[in-house]
Amino acid sequence: MRIPEEVHELEPSMTCTDSPLTLLHRAIELGARFKADETVYQRRGEAGYLRDLLVTDLPDAGTDLWDLLEEFETQILPWCKNEASPRFLGFADTGDDPASLMGEILAILTQQNLINQGFDSPSATFVDVSVLRWLRLMLGYPNPPVHSVTSVWDVGGIVTTGGTTSNTVAMMLARERHSPGTMHTGVAGSGEMVVLVPAGIGHYSVKSALSWIGLGDATVEVPTRSFRYDPPSLTAALTAHRGRIAAVVAYAGDSRTQTVEHLDLVRDLVRRYAPNAWLHADACWGLAAACSPLLSDLLAGIADYDSITVDPHKVLSVPYSISALLVRDPQTLRSISSHSDLIMQEDFAFGQVTPFVGSRPWASLKLWMMMRHHGRGGLARIVQDRITLRDMFVEMIDADERLLRLHEPDLTAVAFVYLPRGIRPGQASAQDVEVTNRVNVAIHDALLDQGRWFLHQFGLPDDEGRLRRGAVVRPLRFLAGNGRVTDRHVREALDAVIALGQSNESG
Repeated sequence: MRIPEEVHELEPSMTCTDSPLTLLHRAIELGARFKADETVYQRRGEAGYLRDLLVTDLPDAGTDLWDLLEEFETQILPWCKNEASPRFLGFADTGDDPASLMGEILAILTQQNLINQGFDSPSATFVDVSVLRWLRLMLGYPNPPVHSVTSVWDVGGIVTTGGTTSNTVAMMLARERHSPGTMHTGVAGSGEMVVLVPAGIGHYSVKSALSWIGLGDATVEVPTRSFRYDPPSLTAALTAHRGRIAAVVAYAGDSRTQTVEHLDLVRDLVRRYAPNAWLHADACWGLAAACSPLLSDLLAGIADYDSITVDPHKVLSVPYSISALLVRDPQTLRSISSHSDLIMQEDFAFGQVTPFVGSRPWASLKLWMMMRHHGRGGLARIVQDRITLRDMFVEMIDADERLLRLHEPDLTAVAFVYLPRGIRPGQASAQDVEVTNRVNVAIHDALLDQGRWFLHQFGLPDDEGRLRRGAVVRPLRFLAGNGRVTDRHVREALDAVIALGQSNESG
């Protein structure tokens, strides 16, 4: 179920009163109409223009609430991007699942604070616990019986604000395993710790996390093959840095092509050459595979990892933002706990075990409602529909000689380039790559300027040599994560890409 394409107007009698309920009805109607619209950007403007339009002095007199709502509708909303538009094809952060939207609204209105349980969030805390248990089970981590869950230390996970925070907490856990007590004694000899990551496809959050937790520039980039660790290179890195490896990070769906690592192979190599290293799986995208029996084999071995990050707002149409860090051994979270007399030392106070955050919103309610509404079968159908759309897109790309796909998709992402005339796949020169990148960057810029279609763009190593092995390519990326996208939208978007490509290569 999605936001309906048509949202009924409010009754005329509802617009002539200043009651808070009526205002909230109107605000919700505005938001629902925005999401139901097919437009990505109603208007486009330069940053300087929008700055001058919206950055103002605070007036001395207050503004009537209806006038304020009208100002938002006319001066702010038209410039916002709509990721729920069926023409937004670059991400899956649609945030338009009705059950999750209901949960988001109720979480805001009930104003629970999950830092404490007893008086701050008597029931909300156990919604957190329930969601974390569901996620653990989906990814293969065991759960104790409900009656054995007597504190936060038995849960085995925390809800966080996003994948960056979850990954940062995972790196803290890795640091504490490598150098126990660092939480209290401070970081000493940080140069003696390194974290292995795959080169060219890793997420920025890991490198940033290491800086934030006092380890500096501690990443070691290991060469890849087909967007996964190259096993001989990983073995060499594990051997060369023996004794210094705090963690090895693997991607169950990297942030560019969503390729899922051979998790069991990486596990075996790490346990052989660096048995004490913290094994972390970033499954922010890979959570989708855990929802579908048809894809679950992609995650073989993930339950042996020490920690897993998931981002439901990326794959389950849940509004921003919600992530979770899950740990194989729930007791490991004790190594990064903090204590204050402002946080009640009660059994279920999540404030004891959630770094970087004090007061915590009830983020889990929207995910709880979404998962309860759809159930296991519904989650599987959502993912399968996306894979069907992905396969249709792949067929369209492969059938057109003007387009070149750069990888075999595991999940919902497909990275591709418009191929200028005369450039031969797999035989491109360095100059050919430069021309291809120039044209594809121009296509992306034009799509942004027009505001009608959106496809993502980034730098990507050509790991499979489909254009020129070893080159860094600037592809466009389609992501089949939007339930409103049809074959018509996909065809029209590709027609727009081809037309822009032809225009730019001739120019």
